[in-house]
Amino acid sequence: MPERSKSSSVSNLPLILDIDDFKGDFSFDALFGNLVNELLPSFQEEEADTAGGHGLGGTEALPNGHARASSDAAKFAQGDSIPLFPEVDALLSLFKDSCKELIDLRKQVDGRLYNLKKEVSTQDAKHRKTLTELEKGVDGLFDSFARLDSRISSVGQTAAKIGDHLQSADAQRETASQTIELVKYLMEFNSSPGDLMELSPLFSDDSRVAEAASIAQKLRSFAEEDIARAVPSVVGSATASRGLEVAVANLQEYCNELENRLLSRFDAASQRRELSTMSECAKILSQFNRGSSAMQHYVATRPMFIDVEIMNSDTRLVLGDQGSQASPSNVARGLSSLYKEITDTVRKEAATIMAVFPSPNDVMSILVQRVLEQRVTALLDKLLVKPSLVNPPPMEEGGLLLYLRMLAVAYEKTQELARELRAVGCGDLDVEGLTESLFSSHMDEYPEHEQASLGQLYQAKLDELRAENQNVSDSTGTIGRSKGASVASSHQQISVAVVTEFVRWNEEALTRCTLFSSQPATLAANVKAVFTCLLDQVSQYITDGLERARDSLTEAAAMRERFVLGTNLSRRVAAAAASAAEAAAAAGESSFRSFMVAVQRCGSSVAIVQQYFANSISRLLLPVDGAHAASCEEMATAMSSAEGAAYKGLQQCIETVMAEVERLLSAEQKATDYRSPDDGMTPDHRPTNACTRVVAYLSRVLEAAFTALEGLNKQAFLTELGNRLYKGLLNHWQKFTFNPSGGLRLKRDITEYGEFVRSFNAPSVDEKFELLGILANVFIVAPESLSSLFEGTPSIRKDAQRFIQLREDYKSAKLASRLSSLWSGSS
Repeated sequence: MPERSKSSSVSNLPLILDIDDFKGDFSFDALFGNLVNELLPSFQEEEADTAGGHGLGGTEALPNGHARASSDAAKFAQGDSIPLFPEVDALLSLFKDSCKELIDLRKQVDGRLYNLKKEVSTQDAKHRKTLTELEKGVDGLFDSFARLDSRISSVGQTAAKIGDHLQSADAQRETASQTIELVKYLMEFNSSPGDLMELSPLFSDDSRVAEAASIAQKLRSFAEEDIARAVPSVVGSATASRGLEVAVANLQEYCNELENRLLSRFDAASQRRELSTMSECAKILSQFNRGSSAMQHYVATRPMFIDVEIMNSDTRLVLGDQGSQASPSNVARGLSSLYKEITDTVRKEAATIMAVFPSPNDVMSILVQRVLEQRVTALLDKLLVKPSLVNPPPMEEGGLLLYLRMLAVAYEKTQELARELRAVGCGDLDVEGLTESLFSSHMDEYPEHEQASLGQLYQAKLDELRAENQNVSDSTGTIGRSKGASVASSHQQISVAVVTEFVRWNEEALTRCTLFSSQPATLAANVKAVFTCLLDQVSQYITDGLERARDSLTEAAAMRERFVLGTNLSRRVAAAAASAAEAAAAAGESSFRSFMVAVQRCGSSVAIVQQYFANSISRLLLPVDGAHAASCEEMATAMSSAEGAAYKGLQQCIETVMAEVERLLSAEQKATDYRSPDDGMTPDHRPTNACTRVVAYLSRVLEAAFTALEGLNKQAFLTELGNRLYKGLLNHWQKFTFNPSGGLRLKRDITEYGEFVRSFNAPSVDEKFELLGILANVFIVAPESLSSLFEGTPSIRKDAQRFIQLREDYKSAKLASRLSSLWSGSS
């Protein structure tokens, strides 16, 4: 801190400032305070007083912060010449000295900084020089290490080569030693044929069986290879080969004897369940043909392959007691139990095989193959006896369907067994392919059996329906035949339930197709064959049903022809003929209703088949190109015969209806209906009795058509019937003569007919009956007004010409000559 002499506040002695004062926590306020504290003692005291108690009496505050006593203020008021701030000169002198010393201190600091920079530069140059020298030394050190590493690598490679040579030499020495031993043993086996008594103790010591087996196999391999390499043209080689043939024969005999001895020991250990001994024997036997004899021997000695009681038990479990008829459900339960038992047995054997054999997968493969080829095949041969397609078993014994159901159950359960055996373990065996091969003889003719079964079921169903219909006919007898009511009922009607049963058979067959066919192409072919059977059955069934319904229509038509009324008949004969005609009409109406029911059921049956195709068949045929389209075309072709029968039957229905309409018109229409006398009475505006009877008949009989037919079929049928009715009425009215009042009555009939046919929703028919209403006006208007009737409708002039000739006044009014110009103009 700065120091100053305390003798005088205005002394000009220099300040003493130290550079260290500016280090650390430097404060300008503290520096300034230390400079002025000695010159401004009163400032410090007044500031303290102000802090202790502000606002004492007789004092006032100055703008610079100093306070003066009231006496000073009085003196100032009196004009005293004392200055306001006497310490300012001392402070100015102090500040000037401080600035000088600060400048000197800055120069000292600058000088010291210059010296320090110069020293740092010198030290930096020395440091750089030292670093350069160190880098050169490190580079040299790295070069030395690289040379050392290269040398070490070279020495290591040399050592490795020496080690390889030593190892090879040791191996050669070991091989030579073993070869010497083998040659010695080979000479023992090559001594004399069949003499195994002079062999080394190694080959008779039971404790060294493994070593003896290994050496014997090596000797056999060596001798057989030597014989194979021998050249018969070289005498020495041939002689050597003949000598080694003795050794080969003796070695073969020894190996066979040793293998049999090991197998006997293996069997004994197996009976005692000594797995360690079994494992040891199996390991040694693996040197003989890779242990195949041991594996085959172990599998062949399993009880399930040699115990006859087990095989008989399998048959009883699946097929039941001898002589009883096995059902598919019982067979399924029996196979599930048997296959579970087989799987458990194989799983237990697998645990033993894993603990005993060095190659357990090979043993499991042999075991599973033996299970499928022996135990399962023996059972399937008894369960599945392929029937003859020429002489199939009768339906009373289950027919072909029983065989197919048994086949499906056996196939499905055996496939499940194969998957279970695969999970237990069967090595590299293709267990799925082997399982398929068990059924190959049945799969070859499966499609033919399936189609034959469907045909057998169909024929049996038809026989059943015929028998039921015959029983109904026999019980009914001839009751009601006199009125013709039983003409239609005597024929068997189409049943949607029967068609549904056909589809159910096909669904079951389709399930078997899916089960048996793994390839899409094969599946599509089988599905198409099965579906074709359904199409043939449904087509034949509904076609036959429609034909039977048509036969009813034909019989009713024959009855009508038989009882046509003639002329000049006695009243009694005419009454009998009329009664017979009524019976024929009743038969026709009954046949019409029956045929409409047949058509309706035919449509329902086709819809069932189409829905079955869309839901079940399509998805199986779509993966194969062209199969779906071909089946659609085949379905359309199959149904075409039914469509043809339906079309012919509907034509017969129209004939039946029109025959009855004509009978009613002929019987009920009177000449006076349209030629009533002018007796001054009010005209009758009601429809004629014939019209009422015809409309009532049509309303009654066509109710069945409205219910049975749909869509375009309904529209076409009603349109055709309306056109026929139009023509029939025209021809009917040609038989009568009309006066004006009769014309009004005719117009009322036409209106009644037109209102009825409007329910047909056939615009062309409606238009024709509207024109009929216009034609009826020719009987009502005066002769001079006839020409004006057809000005807007020239198309009906031809019919009008015929109608005008039916007017009562046609001749008396000379209408022919009057209208000749009109007809010539229209022509």
